[in-house]
Amino acid sequence: MMIKTRQSCQWARSVFKAALIVLFYGCAASDLYAQHGPDTLPELNDTQAEWVADQIFNNECARRMDCLTSWNAGEDFPSLGIGHFIWYREGQQERFVESFPQLLAFYVSRGEQLPAWLAGLPGWESPWPDRQAFLEARQGAQLSELRAFLYATRSTQTAFIMQRMEQSLSKLMQASERPQAIQDLFYRIANTSSPYGMYALIDYVNFKGEGTAPSERYQGEGWGLLQVLEFMLDNPPILDDESALLEQFAAAARAVLARRIANAPAERNESRWRDGWNNRTFTYVP
Repeated sequence: MMIKTRQSCQWARSVFKAALIVLFYGCAASDLYAQHGPDTLPELNDTQAEWVADQIFNNECARRMDCLTSWNAGEDFPSLGIGHFIWYREGQQERFVESFPQLLAFYVSRGEQLPAWLAGLPGWESPWPDRQAFLEARQGAQLSELRAFLYATRSTQTAFIMQRMEQSLSKLMQASERPQAIQDLFYRIANTSSPYGMYALIDYVNFKGEGTAPSERYQGEGWGLLQVLEFMLDNPPILDDESALLEQFAAAARAVLARRIANAPAERNESRWRDGWNNRTFTYVP
């Protein structure tokens, strides 16, 4: 009970800090609907796309090649690639959205050849029964080949992550009671301080998802991009100052993540990730 109370207090402090940022920069709620911003996503040039890829690789792996095939303690699945894409074994059902098989399909759709052992896996399902088996195989031929493949194809993974972000808007609008406001804010952030606005959306969707999957909830509360945007709508952001908008997006993300930690089952001990998650959001601001 004391742990839960402490986590709840930490979440309340995070929300209070986010609200202070909103008040500092504040604007009237009606301004959000009165202003008409861009209605398309900006194009990233090759240099910008490479920068986004490097930021995501740093966020997930500190740019370490060995981290491209990971299985974190306390989790029941491996996380692979620069985006730490989740991979489930046959019949496995988990709370979090699986993404590695979708990445493999993306490679195939672009005509890129997968390692033979990977391409031949039935149903593209993870072949390791548990973390110990994965760790024992980590320096073997298959995982070594997979790391080399994932490192050499970082640009493809970035394109996959960007595609997921671009496709997320329709899901966000369908799930929200304020679809037009969600769309306006989504596009406004994307077009802010290029490439930082696009990076913030791309990274957060990859990091914590769209926020629309019913399974990705603790105590009925989600933690994805939808929840971050709705937090901003509930605490209206300023729209004529680019650095302020991204600062508010980052602050809203920290508040939503703090709520996730407070709501998480105690045995998951998600507070151990708080500092790393918060530090990640700080990179969204130029």
